[in-house]
Amino acid sequence: MSEMRGHFIGGRLGAGRSTQAIDVLNPATGDRIGEVSAASPQDVDDAVDAAKRAFESKAWQSRSTADRGAALWELSDRILQHQDEFAELEVRDNGMPLAFARAMVVNAAGALRYYAGMIGKAPGIATDLNHGQNDVHAYTRREPVGVVAAITPWNAPFALLMAKLAPALAAGCSIICKPAEQAPLTASRLGELLHEWKMFPEGQINIVNGLGSVAGDALAHHHQVDKITFTGSTTTGRKLIAASAGNFKRVTLELGGKSPLFIFDDADLEKAIPAAAMAIFLNAGQVCLAGSRLYIQRGIYDRVIEGVAKIGGAMRVGDGMHADTQMGPLISEQQMARVLSYIESGVSEGAELIGGGGQRIGDRGYFVSPAVFAHRGESEIRIAREEIFGPVVTAMPFDGLDDVERLANDTDYGLGSGVFTRDLSTAHQVAKRIRAGNVWINCYGLLDKSMPFGGFKQSGWGRESGFEGISAFLETKSVFAML
Repeated sequence: MSEMRGHFIGGRLGAGRSTQAIDVLNPATGDRIGEVSAASPQDVDDAVDAAKRAFESKAWQSRSTADRGAALWELSDRILQHQDEFAELEVRDNGMPLAFARAMVVNAAGALRYYAGMIGKAPGIATDLNHGQNDVHAYTRREPVGVVAAITPWNAPFALLMAKLAPALAAGCSIICKPAEQAPLTASRLGELLHEWKMFPEGQINIVNGLGSVAGDALAHHHQVDKITFTGSTTTGRKLIAASAGNFKRVTLELGGKSPLFIFDDADLEKAIPAAAMAIFLNAGQVCLAGSRLYIQRGIYDRVIEGVAKIGGAMRVGDGMHADTQMGPLISEQQMARVLSYIESGVSEGAELIGGGGQRIGDRGYFVSPAVFAHRGESEIRIAREEIFGPVVTAMPFDGLDDVERLANDTDYGLGSGVFTRDLSTAHQVAKRIRAGNVWINCYGLLDKSMPFGGFKQSGWGRESGFEGISAFLETKSVFAML
């Protein structure tokens, strides 16, 4: 993995116009394991030009729906044939445990297969006009939005790349993918394989490595880009909204979260406690929907928080390539410092750190042990309000159903939420009262390509997955024909 990896633009591999490169580090060791070319604005221009030519040629859109569906399915098969390679690359530059990385590759292939079956399933409608004019045939068409720029994050690089690429291709768009500079290896390897396989028209798929402040910014401002789809921080999302105003780009944003999880005293605690632990410790808490605000009904508060802390304390933290690793490192030294600063803030503001945890592990790599905070007061503290993006949960007591709406919605975010209770009436009342794009009842974090995913408030715009996922890449045209 030590060689330079370039861009995939217009069906060709190369380093591009810039002589700059980005070091790729293994977060388990901090060691440099390779480098990727860093795109200049001129490289972005080349990628957009290639995507524009591909779209306007209609080489992809003009193929039958069956042929396009078969191509996406074949791509999924080929990715699964390289599952071990993609999974190892994901571990090396992201740090996640190997078993999780393998699951993410399967997830990526699943996105292609789901949208392979969706091609042609987003038809227009024919309608009788409201004014009753019978000599007019009126109908709608669903057409691809055009050139798409997909800017993806580092926490689940390959799966989230494919979550955008699959529906964009299914809709008939061409695409430029800009992976996160912290974890670009799986995207770069995909470009190398696409160059070898030659499955798609030149320029239909382009992969450009680079800094968000350079390549991402150039894509966001580019007047030939018709749509931006982005997963990442709310701060960057705001910048993309401003940048998209130049040509009124269509924008889909999947942003941050500070998701609440409620455990009622009638819950099955044998299921609820492990689920609450994994809701925050999965992928070292580097998950946008992480259940980082844990609300426990007062009568079971001590039992639940001790159970979650016990699971966190027993987790095997280490290199993701080791078979027994349950939680890997944080993505970077910068992210580790951020998480540790939040832990210090929690202690200084009076929250109780249960059972230790919250410490850096070792002096190589970016490992932090799971941190479980108890906060029994009513005062606001930073760790209970701000997204940390690390293995840090704040547990707070609540008294009953009447508290849920106030506590759950007292946040700028609205991405995920959960409730554990044996009372289905309570469960569905909670689901109705919480302003979030996802509610999990007696489970947490379950996702499926058939179900839309996205957030309320500052957790984003639009939805991914499901029918809504492909609709985001389509425009609706109304046609009136006088007979």
